[in-house]
Amino acid sequence: MAGTVRWGVLATGGIAERFTTDLRSVDGAEVVAVASRSEASAKSFADRLDIPRAYGSWAALAADPEVDVVYVATPHHAHRAAAGLALEAGKAVLCEKAFTLNAREAEELATLARDRGLFLMEAMWMYCNPLIRRLAALVADGAIGEIRTVQADFGLAGPFAADHRLRDPAVGGGALLDLGVYPVSFAQLLLGEPDSVQAHALLSPEGTDLNTGMLLGWANGASALLSCSIVADTPLTASVTGSKGRIDLPRGFFFPERFTLVREGREPEEFVNEDDPHSLRHEAAEVMRCLRAGATESALVPLDGTLAVMRTLDAVRDRIGVRYPQEAHGDRPGLPREGSRTIPPAHPGELSATPV
Repeated sequence: MAGTVRWGVLATGGIAERFTTDLRSVDGAEVVAVASRSEASAKSFADRLDIPRAYGSWAALAADPEVDVVYVATPHHAHRAAAGLALEAGKAVLCEKAFTLNAREAEELATLARDRGLFLMEAMWMYCNPLIRRLAALVADGAIGEIRTVQADFGLAGPFAADHRLRDPAVGGGALLDLGVYPVSFAQLLLGEPDSVQAHALLSPEGTDLNTGMLLGWANGASALLSCSIVADTPLTASVTGSKGRIDLPRGFFFPERFTLVREGREPEEFVNEDDPHSLRHEAAEVMRCLRAGATESALVPLDGTLAVMRTLDAVRDRIGVRYPQEAHGDRPGLPREGSRTIPPAHPGELSATPV
């Protein structure tokens, strides 16, 4: 694919508007259509952001022959249906995080895309951020030695009313899928899929997690202490400690303006993001680079990495006893999958680690 890449935006919420606005700074990107389940909402979005076509159904957007790639910005409980519809129509897809409700749905989307030779990527903008890429390269090059610990948190003070989407099990509510996906993805970017998972949570009366702590472990002895919350304004910081030093990220670790590399016997080194750290354009640019190269997956946000994160989120939910009503009876989070390192299920709410 050469020249202009034509985008269709599926959904009209805040993240969709932000992504569409940021696309304007990406050379060769053009938003040609938007869709919502409400025609009025789609038209309002299109008028506000100067988009040529507005559709009152997802299917109409998926069928548009002038759309090259669909950006799925619905709440995560609808990702499987929305992204699946676009893939079935032959479109490339960039799908927001959390990628799906559970690992089974994620596997279904990955299989569909791979079987059809179509591009599919999770919109984990953190992985495409230039400073996070620099951090990962430093770690890979041994700047801090062998990783010993990772710490990261993401919490909002709230409070959120009982009818808010973040507390609604029917839409995959809770801190974990909305916020916890960032600390988990950060740890797994550096260490891969964990060999053991422990978790503990405060649950809402509706059965969603309000405050969740996670301890991930790896066979080499590394560990990650992570947390997410919708009842506490946590520092939103992260650190990676190795055998020869550490890297500290200040508040807003998933869109960092800077980080500090600390090594024994040396002055601390500060690395600064010279670009807009809040921009979503880097993930859009990565999608377009892949499409122009004929690639069906991104090396920066590989599908296997996304699937591994979803398995970890499933294992955490199994540990804390959170299950969504639309999940099938046999679709219990944490069940082992052949070839995976997902740990066996614990009793609901049990703080447990069972390495495999």
